[in-house]
Amino acid sequence: MPVITCVDDLKRIYARRTPRMFYDYCESGSWTEQTFRENTSDFSEILLRQRIAVDMSNRSTATQVIGQDVSMPVALAPVGLTGMQCADGEIKAARAAENFGVPFTLSTMSICSIEDVAENTSKPFWMQVYTLKDDDFMQRLFDRAKAANCSAAVITVDLQVLGQRHKDLKNGLSAPPKLTVKSIANMMTKVHWGLGMLGTKRRFFGNIVGHAKGVSDPSSLSTWTAEAFDEALDWDRIRQFRKMWDGPLIIKGIIDPRDALEALNVGADAIIVSNHGGRQLDGALSAIRALPQIMDVVGDKIEVHLDSGIRSGQDVLKAVAMGAKGTYIGRAFVYGLGAMGEAGVTKTLEVIHKELDVSMAFCGHRNISTVDQDILMIPKDFSDRWQ
Repeated sequence: MPVITCVDDLKRIYARRTPRMFYDYCESGSWTEQTFRENTSDFSEILLRQRIAVDMSNRSTATQVIGQDVSMPVALAPVGLTGMQCADGEIKAARAAENFGVPFTLSTMSICSIEDVAENTSKPFWMQVYTLKDDDFMQRLFDRAKAANCSAAVITVDLQVLGQRHKDLKNGLSAPPKLTVKSIANMMTKVHWGLGMLGTKRRFFGNIVGHAKGVSDPSSLSTWTAEAFDEALDWDRIRQFRKMWDGPLIIKGIIDPRDALEALNVGADAIIVSNHGGRQLDGALSAIRALPQIMDVVGDKIEVHLDSGIRSGQDVLKAVAMGAKGTYIGRAFVYGLGAMGEAGVTKTLEVIHKELDVSMAFCGHRNISTVDQDILMIPKDFSDRWQ
């Protein structure tokens, strides 16, 4: 068993154990991948301020996110095809999150269905939905989430059209993977992954196949997907989705303060500052660089969360100090899942928690609720460098 001390350790194991097309699906952005890279590198421009001779005993990272108790301000972000990274991946990730006391968010484009995850967990999880044209499918998706006792819905609003990810096109990404000479040769080197896939019946998009009109088998899925996303999405349409779901609602995909203001008017409980992990508009602002201006505009009116670029507990601490009430990890938990299954997701959470806890202590705080911008040294032009 290798010694795991950081998320990058899990990433290296993940790269060895997972088929190339699914590793590339996770570890890539759109076009030149500039935004994908800067989501993480921009965190390094923010420095932490160390304090000494302060009481570091009895520390706690526990807090609340949208009124729900969490062991730390971290949730597992919705990631499509998680069940292709590891057999039954959504179930394993959800169980790890449940046991650690943080939320798990199931993607609409998951391999395991809402019902699969609900049957294999004991606590409520969150459900992510896309802005699709089919009202009947959308209402039934929300109803299924309610029947599964999901405790929040996350509406992703930045995927009306799909950003081009070169690696996915070159790899012929699909679920299950298309059998080509190249893909078979690569999968033959991933024995543990292959055995896991042979042992599960869950290899298709479980929330779509058998639920969307006209999609009774995987062969009809691609046609449905190409036509499903609503390019005409506007805020009135988002208000319609709000009426379909009467529980806690989070809007994901806000990067501009003007959109944050619009989100206030649709009855959401929180917004997520996110650029989809750099997978949509390349050359856009990183999430952490966008956060300050959004906090200035809506931070006292709605709960603000941050997604895109979180790879460590220090990243979590910096985001919280800048005003975020919660953060999301996507790639980081996928690294753990692909490396070591459920135990790997748990290890990711343990690593991030320890980094958060220790760094918080060095900055002179014993409770995450008291952390504020005083612990940070932020470049003067960090959030307003451009006109």
